[in-house]
Amino acid sequence: MNKLIAILKNRWEVTSGWAVFFILLTFSFAGFSTLYVHRYIDHLLGIEKENPFWQKLLVFIFLIVPVFNMFLYVWGILLGQRKFVTQFIKTKLKLISGGKLFKTI
Repeated sequence: MNKLIAILKNRWEVTSGWAVFFILLTFSFAGFSTLYVHRYIDHLLGIEKENPFWQKLLVFIFLIVPVFNMFLYVWGILLGQRKFVTQFIKTKLKLISGGKLFKTI
């Protein structure tokens, strides 16, 4: 377990095991919050199990992923990990956009 925490500390460039714990907690809370809201978004849009996969995929890409990022940012602020979460979201947006966003990272 200590080896895993050391790897995560190095990868995420944080100095303490507590920071790793709070980052993992941030991701957990954001994921569960997104799952909770996902049901309501699907119900609002009339998405059910019988809908075609492509419709569910479009909803996921254009609504659920941004909702996850919003929750990740909010939970990151509340748990004191704003700097890490901001950098994480910028990096992911840069990967998705092909390097066209946030060129100064």
